[in-house]
Amino acid sequence: MKRIPLIAVMSFSMFANAALAQRSAAKPGGEAQDSLPTVEAQLKVLNEKLGLSAKQQAKVRPILQQLHDATENVMQDQSLSREQRLAKVRPQRQMADKKMRAILSDEQRKKLDQYEQGPHGEMHGTLSGTPKPPAQ
Repeated sequence: MKRIPLIAVMSFSMFANAALAQRSAAKPGGEAQDSLPTVEAQLKVLNEKLGLSAKQQAKVRPILQQLHDATENVMQDQSLSREQRLAKVRPQRQMADKKMRAILSDEQRKKLDQYEQGPHGEMHGTLSGTPKPPAQ
């Protein structure tokens, strides 16, 4: 008799997982796309952390847009595993970081170094290799 509740719970769990998977698959890029921060959100974070001037913001925005577009394209490729997606996006992030550092002052580069040492999911979304931070 104790097996019937266990079987019922396991069956419900399987159907719930299947339903969630179908809902994610129905969206282009699945769940990860929903968590990809916008260029404006990334620029806002960088501005708050580094104190970018208006001129610097104008130069950083296209760098972030290019990174965002490349990341979005990789995330839409459902044939890739999460690790493969990370491997494809990582060089794009490194290139964007290098371009942005050329725009920053020495003090801003130090602040960026400190910021990059800690978790910063607000810049990468769920493709960062860490779970998405809870919404506030």
